Formats: sequence, structure tokens, C-alpha cells
Amino acid sequence: MSQAIKQDKVENEKMGAMLAVMLIGAFVGILNETLLATALPSIMVDLDVTQNKVQWLTTAFLLTNGIMIPITAFLIETFSTRKLFLTAFTVFGIGTTISAFAHTFPVLLAGRIVQATGSGIMLPLMMTVILTVIPKARRGAAMGMAGVVISFGPAIGPTLSGLLLQYYSWRSLFYVVLPIVILTIILAIFSVKNVTKVTKPKIDILSILLSSFGFGGLLYGFSTAGEKGWSSEIVVISIIAGAVILGLFIWRQLKLKTPLLQFRVFKFNIFTLSLIITMIVMMSMIGAEMILPMYIQTLRGFSPLDSGLMLLPGAIVMGIMSPITGMLFDKYGARVLAVPGLTIVAVTTFVFTNLSMDTPLVFISTIYAIRMFGLAMAMMPVMTAGLNQIPDSWHAHGSAMANTMQQVAGSIGTAILFTILSTGISNYEPDMSALAELSQSEAKLQLANDAMLNGYNNAFLFASILAILGVIIALFINEKASKAAKK
Repeated sequence: MSQAIKQDKVENEKMGAMLAVMLIGAFVGILNETLLATALPSIMVDLDVTQNKVQWLTTAFLLTNGIMIPITAFLIETFSTRKLFLTAFTVFGIGTTISAFAHTFPVLLAGRIVQATGSGIMLPLMMTVILTVIPKARRGAAMGMAGVVISFGPAIGPTLSGLLLQYYSWRSLFYVVLPIVILTIILAIFSVKNVTKVTKPKIDILSILLSSFGFGGLLYGFSTAGEKGWSSEIVVISIIAGAVILGLFIWRQLKLKTPLLQFRVFKFNIFTLSLIITMIVMMSMIGAEMILPMYIQTLRGFSPLDSGLMLLPGAIVMGIMSPITGMLFDKYGARVLAVPGLTIVAVTTFVFTNLSMDTPLVFISTIYAIRMFGLAMAMMPVMTAGLNQIPDSWHAHGSAMANTMQQVAGSIGTAILFTILSTGISNYEPDMSALAELSQSEAKLQLANDAMLNGYNNAFLFASILAILGVIIALFINEKASKAAKK
């Protein structure tokens, strides 16, 4: 008996080491989504490119990620866990190296695309491994650690880059990542084992092409809508073409015996509800992380480092709370956490609808941290509840679908919030009596500031409505009924 216990302990330690390495890999990959956010102005000057051109370093990364994630279910079923992780992280490392030593913009852009090709595989792979090796009763705690990766990575990116850029060039953002990549690959060689089932499904080239152009078109359309506007030809064509191609992709997957991405996961009601809530949470989270730094830097005149430090307490709260809420999920389930969590998100987001030129940064940082506390209560418990409903044979498809929809939600949410922001600015109707006593230059500045504040406050009002919608949907998560139905 003691020998068996000792054996289990050794196996658990090995599995723990493997999951830790995979968590590091996924964290580094997601961190790079936002790591360049504050470095773009420096890159513009150094490589002599325009603002529209330099934005492609972020857009191309997100697009490539969005294209790779749906394909990961096929890759997970085709290659062993160990081979796929090592290959993906090596590709990510090659992309990081290219980026670090790039002296022209096309080479840097190519490096970012190679990076994203590797990182797009890592998060769905990690989540599939968790679903495979962790029993349902303890899955919440493990998914809570995954929540640290998903939320803490993008949140810490602007702060870390702000600190490095204070003293070093933009290349330091890649130099810092390289040693971590090399160390993780070495650790993975010794710790990552083959745990996922290799079924060698038949490759369907048409499905890969439809997936790439469908999701790629949608993501590109929504990601550029915030910048170019919804009436832009390229935005309209991209979204319509993406939607049509995606429709063909879904139709083909439902016809194939072994689909590239299994859309029948949506027949599980709890999975569908949890995915809708996760998308709402992602839209709300990404929106605030984009809009608050803009308000602080553009309107209030603070530095990128200041805005990064303002977001830091919230990122830390999210990092601490994700594992805790994961353990609470194992005990109480998702609804008990998600309803109060999303209520906190709704209330704190509504507080941001009253931003002014005098709102203290400490107040903003505190409310943002409380908001992230609420997001931590909702995000991973809801996603775990949904993924728990998926049959074991569909784990790779469930995690790929969840991560794909997160990418899509992030792009859509950002586009909608930026549209509301710009509409609020252009449609602002000032109180002319309040401007009458000011000089012409003062009145012009006051008018511009008030219009921008109106845009920011309108964007957060929309985010508040989204959070309330999330609360209502969370009330319908009934895990006990789902378990009974499965029996």
C-alpha cells in the first residue's frame, strides 16, 4: 500500500513539473500579445515606418494566433504531446530570435508571425493536457493556474514593456524572452510526457484553408474596424467574406467523419452558455485594458510607464485570485462564483462611466483591481464548467473552440468599444454656456477634452451592459442538472 502511495506521489510530482513547464510556455506566448504595445512609437522611429504600418506587429500576431488555434485540435490528435510542445516552443523561439535581431520592418514582422505560429498552439495544448490528466473533481484548481496565464500575461505586458523601455531599446523586449525560451525548452525535454491520444486523423486541406481565411477574415475585419471605421471597404469586405467562408467551414465540419474542428461541442448547453459568458468577460477585460491606458496617456498626459503601473495591481489581483477561484470552483461550482463575480464587474465598470479630468489615478487603479477580482471569480470557473461537459474524446476540440472564441471576442469587443468611443467623441453636444466665459483657445481645449471624456464614458457604459448580460446568463448555469442528464 505504501509503495503504491509513493508511486502515485512520484507520478503526481512528474505531472506537476510537466504542467508547470507548459504553463510557463503558454504564459510567455500570451505575454507577447501585448508586450509590444508601448514599444510601437520607438519602433516607428527606429525603423522609419508609419503608425498604420507599425500596428501590423500586433495585428499580424493576433491574426496568426487566431488562424493557428482552430487547427490545434487536428495537430494534438496527429502529433504526440511532447513533440508538439517542443516544436511549437522552438518555432516561437526562432520567431523571437528573428525579431530581436531584425533591422528592417519586414524582417521584424516576419519574426512576429513566426512567434505567433508557435504561441497559437501552446494554450489549447496546455488546456487539453489539463483536461486529459486532471480528474474533474480537481480540475478547477489546475484551470485556475491556466487563468493566471490567460489574464495575467496580457495585463502584465504593458507594465513590463514600460519598465524596460524606460532604460533600454525595444529589442530588450525580445532579449528578455530568449533566455526563458531556451530554459523552458531544456526543462520540457526532461519533463513533458506524451499524455494526449494520437488518432492520426486524415488531413483535410480544404478545411485548413477555409478555417484560415474564415477566422482570419473575421479577425482582420474586426481588428481594423476600430481604426478605420465600420464603413471602410476593407472592413466590410473582410467581415462579410470571413463570415461566408466560416459558414462553409462549419458546414464542411458537420459533414466530415473526422472534422478539423468539432462544432458538435455546442450541443452541450452548459458548454455553450459558458462560452458566451467567457466571450463577454474577454470583451470586457480586453476593452478596459485598451481604453484605460488611452485615457491616461492621451487625455491625462501621463507616460506609458504610468499607465502600465496603474494596471499592475489589477494584474496582480487576477494572478493571485485565479488559482483560489479555481479551488473554490472544485468545491462550490461555477454559478456561485460567476454571478457575484460578474456583478462586481458590472458595478466597477459602471464607475468608469464617470471619468473626468480630475479622477485620481489611485482611485482608477483601485477600482480596476476590484474589477479584476470580479473577473477572476467568473472567468476560469465558467470555462472549466463548460469544458467539463465535453466528452474525453473531444477535449482537444473543446479547448481549441474555447480559445478560438476568446480571440474572436477580444477582436470584436475591441472594435465595438473603439467605435463607441469615436462615435461618442464625434457626436458630443457641448454645454455652450459653460464655455462662454473661456477664451477661444481654452474653450477649444475644453471642448476637445469633454468630447473625449464622453467617448470613454460611453464605451464603459456599453461594457457595463455586457457585464449585466453576463450575470443574467450565469444564472442559467445548472451543473447539477447537466450531470443528471449525462447519467
